[in-house]
Amino acid sequence: MRTVYMDSNATTRVADEVLEDMLPYFCEYYGNPSSMHTFGGQVASKLDEARGRVAALLGALPEEIIFTSCGTESDNSAIMGTLGSYPHKRHIVTTRVEHPAVLSLCKHLAGEGYSVTQLSVDRDGNLDLAELRESLTEDTAIVSIMHANNETGVIFPIEEIGRIVKSRGIVFHTDAVQTAGKIPIDMSGSTVDLLSISGHKFHAPKGVGALYIRKGTKFHSFLIGGHQERGRRGGTESVPMIIGMGKAAELAAEFLEDENVRVRGLRDKLESELLEKAPSAELNGDRERRTPNTTNISFQYVEGEAILLLIDREGICASSGSACTAGSLEPSHVLRAMGLPFTAAHGTVRFSLSRYNTEDEVDYVIEKVPPIIRRLREISPFGREELSKGS
Repeated sequence: MRTVYMDSNATTRVADEVLEDMLPYFCEYYGNPSSMHTFGGQVASKLDEARGRVAALLGALPEEIIFTSCGTESDNSAIMGTLGSYPHKRHIVTTRVEHPAVLSLCKHLAGEGYSVTQLSVDRDGNLDLAELRESLTEDTAIVSIMHANNETGVIFPIEEIGRIVKSRGIVFHTDAVQTAGKIPIDMSGSTVDLLSISGHKFHAPKGVGALYIRKGTKFHSFLIGGHQERGRRGGTESVPMIIGMGKAAELAAEFLEDENVRVRGLRDKLESELLEKAPSAELNGDRERRTPNTTNISFQYVEGEAILLLIDREGICASSGSACTAGSLEPSHVLRAMGLPFTAAHGTVRFSLSRYNTEDEVDYVIEKVPPIIRRLREISPFGREELSKGS
């Protein structure tokens, strides 16, 4: 059966060039990069190269990059490392639409006595910066706001947010897992102190991430052990994964224009055709300020789970939201925060493309999805009623 993969916000295929760069470091160059001998030293130099490649993608200095196991660890490290540096401050500001890596941690910290403010979003998924200003206090240790939402692709005005936060002398962290490799990022003149990324979102393997820590930012090590990562993250480095992430970062920089022109064009075609041909389809999120690969569409009066099951039979891979909350029958916390009615939130599908998608694949999805939506609405009591009204 044909497979059309449009779930790249969940994970991406490992690029061939990335795998090729990684393979020698499993069996041929297997030394520990912390070793004193030359055999290990050549591995250490390859890690330095990877660090430089990731730094270049972010417009950062190599010494500002530490490698982690994933985006979740990077988020946890940023928040816990800041709280450890400012133990007298007990207030955290975030949003209602963050990834579970941030929201679940904040919920845990609230149980430990911290005060957590969750900023709201409007129907288009945008923040009210006045609410942000009003939320900041002398007790605020960190503001953690994602760069772009993983479900809707909505991009937040991070630099403007950063100026507000920095004017109060507060540490600012952003989860950039969904933007690294998709839109330009330049930390050299940024207001961001800490930034998280994850390799498997831009064609590196799963199991490796990175945390940018601006030079001079106070940071208490979250994972304590040896001297690795300049003493900021203990544990022997996952050498092949880091090398893969470095190569993927280099490729992502080369493909940024393709991502923002060709991939965006494919996304726009898919989106416009589905909105036109599928009954009662509605776009979720700001139309303009979005990552170029993501569209989130609600099909009213239809169960999202049923949609995913039927399109899966046609070989189409998509999602109802974050892969980290898959399996739940509850509507997405992001869509609830945006105020979507129950009938729309339950029938939402996220399509997220990558540079490996083609126009032929987009045409295939446009051909297969609308008849499935119509069929499901015909067997839904509410859907039949709406169809009878000519919707």
